[in-house]
Amino acid sequence: MSLEASVRGMEESLRAEVDRQVEEIRAGAERIYGESDLRARLAEAIRNGRPMRVKLGVDPSAPDLHLGHTVVINKLRRFQALGHLPIFLVGDFTARIGDPSGRKKTRPALDAAEVRRNAETYLEQVRRVLDVERAEIRFNSEWMEPMSSSDLVRLCSHYTVARLLERDDFAKRMKAEEPIAVHEFLYPFVQAYDSVALRADVEIGGTDQTFNLLMAREVQRAYGQPPQSVVVHPLLVGTDGRDKMSKSLGNTIGITEPPSNMFGKIMSIPDTMMETYVDLLIWAGTEERAALLTGVRDAIERRRDPMDFKLDLAGRLVAQYHGIQASTEAREAFRREVQRREVPAELAERIEEVGSEGSIELPALLERLGLAPSRSEARRLMAQGAVQVNGQRVGDPGHRLGRGGYTLRAGKRRFARVRLV
Repeated sequence: MSLEASVRGMEESLRAEVDRQVEEIRAGAERIYGESDLRARLAEAIRNGRPMRVKLGVDPSAPDLHLGHTVVINKLRRFQALGHLPIFLVGDFTARIGDPSGRKKTRPALDAAEVRRNAETYLEQVRRVLDVERAEIRFNSEWMEPMSSSDLVRLCSHYTVARLLERDDFAKRMKAEEPIAVHEFLYPFVQAYDSVALRADVEIGGTDQTFNLLMAREVQRAYGQPPQSVVVHPLLVGTDGRDKMSKSLGNTIGITEPPSNMFGKIMSIPDTMMETYVDLLIWAGTEERAALLTGVRDAIERRRDPMDFKLDLAGRLVAQYHGIQASTEAREAFRREVQRREVPAELAERIEEVGSEGSIELPALLERLGLAPSRSEARRLMAQGAVQVNGQRVGDPGHRLGRGGYTLRAGKRRFARVRLV
């Protein structure tokens, strides 16, 4: 083989590998900004054996991660599998500013101690997805707290107020005459500078972060760095099938929730969401993912039983975070408690005092036992016929229970055994 043919063969092999990796990176993503830059960096990384630096920033604004967070963490995991260096950035500094993305009003500031506690739990949870021993774990307080006021002014000089006000959430708040605090304008500057400090080649984020991620490309140029490529992903819709997954909306599936809870919540999602959950949440290679997506489309179009597919989906997701045995047990518990409507055998009896009256209203008891978040929600469940006492539906919100033992059920999966004394 001639030298020319050998070189041509190597270049063709390189292009094929770049195409393969771009296809893996594009899976589940809504858009790649700077794809030509990404392809050039991939080619350089493959030629020189230098992995790309891939950044994902997460603010520890709450203690628990849910499946919505894992959409982008999963993509970081995929970059790691492709041989690149994942950088999981804990925004312990930005969390104290508060991300204005998608906000209709100023987010309350968190104190440093709360941020630190949340950050510790994040790292423990991220280990369930990412091999943290082969990743960089960084905190943006490393470079932001030592930054001088003159350096901060210099950073802010690289963008205009007019450009900031083009941002959708700021524009809406201006139009609605909702106040915007000055410190909120600083958030995208800090997030952008994180990419400078980390010399990021690629940044991953949700579609709600697009403005911040693209701003980082401009700030990197201003600091003499090549701009990062940006991979944005759709926001995961929660269990209500309507709004993005959010703790404030009560539609989340936490990755540390008990396996049976996680399984049951996944089973409650609308059938039309199964394809999105497969695409964004399942750990699988390109071919396996394609087969799963074909399966889910068959289920949605009723060429396959949707219940069977959803059982498999719930089982896979529980296994990802809790292991195969826990997944098997959760599936059996779902069949027993939901499909066959049996009371969990391991349900412990609680003792509750009813006081001098000798009885308690059922809505108050449901709230006390955690079967309903509030008395009004308990009454709503009762009106829907979703509350049972000893196997009998009770719809009267004024119903009272006296001293004695009871088995209560609220909805499909919430049970309690209680002895009133």
